[in-house]
Amino acid sequence: MSSQAIGVFDSGLGGLTAVKQLRAIMPHENIVYFGDTGRVPYGNRSAATISRYAKQDARFLLSHNVKMVIAACGTVSSTVLDLGQVLPVPYINVIAPTALAAVNATKNGRIGVIGTRATIGSGAYKKEIERLDSGVTVIQRECPLFVPIVEEGFISPDDEIARLSVERYLCYIKAHGVDTIILGCTHYPLLKPVIGQYVGADVKLIDSGKETAIYASKLLESRGLLNDSRNTGECSFFVSDRTEDFTSTASIFLNSNIGENVERVDIWNY
Repeated sequence: MSSQAIGVFDSGLGGLTAVKQLRAIMPHENIVYFGDTGRVPYGNRSAATISRYAKQDARFLLSHNVKMVIAACGTVSSTVLDLGQVLPVPYINVIAPTALAAVNATKNGRIGVIGTRATIGSGAYKKEIERLDSGVTVIQRECPLFVPIVEEGFISPDDEIARLSVERYLCYIKAHGVDTIILGCTHYPLLKPVIGQYVGADVKLIDSGKETAIYASKLLESRGLLNDSRNTGECSFFVSDRTEDFTSTASIFLNSNIGENVERVDIWNY
């Protein structure tokens, strides 16, 4: 058993949806979260830049003696394929557990994938789905406006900006008759009510943060690394830009107030 924290990083706030799921599934675990708010978004950057940023983010988490690193970022997960090879602790990205959940969920063999430009451009989800089941048809769509829409709080099914954006991006996927859609960015679960309203109740929406948290729990248990404390775990939050902006928006992702428990770090030092 280990009381060391689980390290989670993301390009900004989206990874907090994974933190929320980790806290629900493993309430006794301590968590260190880093959001690279000073360099967000990653989705429009080159692969070389994303790789450099991700490795700095991971090194920061390792400086806090974490027992696991989770890339709760679809962009990093799909483009930085060698990250796990350079880390001394177990590493998880969102691709494999999410793709597996989608393959298990589909009934008609038609899966939609939505994500940032970098995630969709990498084809990582498509490759992993087809590796798991070569008979599945994958329809992909990049949705670059979804991240800023979520971070501005435009997430209600009644919000015209959210509703029109979802219709604009998902009409192509909906027209292909998918019965399962991967929310391939950890921001996107906050748009689940809007997306669900548009595509209909019969379409299964796969939350990458939730599936990754489930997989992390199983991996920690298999390696004897779960925290055996009966106390509720603590969460520490770090960002690379203004803490005030993070604090005010984090409550939307976590459904709870994190107070003053946020520190700014100079990520260029790592």
